[in-house]
Amino acid sequence: MVETQLAKRGIRDPRVLDAMSEIPREEFIPLEARVQAYSDGPIGVGFGQTISQPYMTALMAACLELSGTERVLEVGSGSGYAAAVLGALAREVVTVEIVPELAAFARENLRRTGCDRNVRVVDGDGGWGFLAEAPYDAISVAAAAPDVPSSLLQQLCDPGRMAIPVGSLDDQELQVIEKHEGRIDSRVATLCRFVPLRGGEGWR
Repeated sequence: MVETQLAKRGIRDPRVLDAMSEIPREEFIPLEARVQAYSDGPIGVGFGQTISQPYMTALMAACLELSGTERVLEVGSGSGYAAAVLGALAREVVTVEIVPELAAFARENLRRTGCDRNVRVVDGDGGWGFLAEAPYDAISVAAAAPDVPSSLLQQLCDPGRMAIPVGSLDDQELQVIEKHEGRIDSRVATLCRFVPLRGGEGWR
């Protein structure tokens, strides 16, 4: 997976490649779908949600340019896999999941794999962020929003980076948002298609 789906497609950050080599993706996938664990595509984890394509997980992590000292907010825990990857790259990760059953699934997957040392799963509407522990050096949003939520921009450190898919329900752009000296800049990393962001800042 790392050689053919990530490195050959332009993922260069050695820390991202190492993290995705070491974390067992199959442990974050329902038993009946584990045969697909290293396939080049998203996999359903129930409740209309997915674990992202490996390349997309790696790209989003690489876009944040983490050095290991950061506090990271993830919106949309899903099965916990992306949070585990972020946990290997950052000092601390808070991941928020709106579906209680998935939050419990992610929490158990992280515990079982030993990836919960610096990763905490919070039940809630992640589109609003998690104000109790803001601000965050980096924010990763694993669901598509119609616009960049203002709550997340407010909870992003200055300087800080956010990776978020933005667009319609069917087609989005993965935007990398950078805050620096009060200025907000953005660039498009790739075109993408994510499940819709639910909750107050998402699609109703």
